Amino acid sequence: MITPKNLDEALTLLADRAAGWKPCAGGTDLMVLFEAGKLNHTKFVNIAALTELHGIEERSDAIEIKALTTYTDILKHATIQREFPSLVTAAALTGAVAIQNRGTIGGNIVNASPAADSPPALLAYDAQVELISVKGVRRLAYADFHKGYKQMDLQPGELLKSVLLPRTHAELHHYYRKVGTRRAQAISKVCFCGVVEREDRIKNIRIALGSVAPIPLRARRTETFLIGKQLSSKIIDEAKKIIDQEISPIDDIRSTAKYRRRVTQNLLEEFLCGTGSTN
Repeated sequence: MITPKNLDEALTLLADRAAGWKPCAGGTDLMVLFEAGKLNHTKFVNIAALTELHGIEERSDAIEIKALTTYTDILKHATIQREFPSLVTAAALTGAVAIQNRGTIGGNIVNASPAADSPPALLAYDAQVELISVKGVRRLAYADFHKGYKQMDLQPGELLKSVLLPRTHAELHHYYRKVGTRRAQAISKVCFCGVVEREDRIKNIRIALGSVAPIPLRARRTETFLIGKQLSSKIIDEAKKIIDQEISPIDDIRSTAKYRRRVTQNLLEEFLCGTGSTN
């Protein structure tokens, strides 16, 4: 492992594809692989101390969460607590306190697990990501970042620089649920995050899920169906049918596909019923 003096030096090392360097920060996922004897790669660039990748900045249009910001940093940030409470809930449900103190938002994203806790919240808040390399900075919608299981729109030599959460003055209803074997320190069987703006009808809605597809998933067909609708039992039942068609859960050691489908539909109903009365 090598520790660069600054971000420019780190990017220069990562740009040398022949050298085979990979970045490492909190290391919470790498240590699991190491203990299991499955960590075959040995050339890591330690980016944990790079000040350019630490911190949370408030702008008028967005909150910028830099990649090495820890879950504990997110939990303690007053503006994020107020404007993006589902991300705070996700951070609180990620591992134990030791993991929250060391694990980073950037690491959670680029580990690219479909069962990760923060991605559904980031998707529901319409986050963007900034990627940096020796070629400069590239920005894209987080919804376009994951391409397949463990596949990302991350070019050789690029680092995740930051996550941007767009701010709004709209009155929103926030919902986040993680269903696991235990209430804490468990990998999710289903993770559901929803954000809705509603008056007499649904004006805007975003729904995101984890552990029910190869990647963290935006339920766009369900969202499109619900926009403009006045909620009723009939509308909710139809939305449950649509979301069931959008997900592709599997049977694994934690759960079954059948269970995940049923829970996803139940959580959607709970979310929608929490936004106002139905008839």
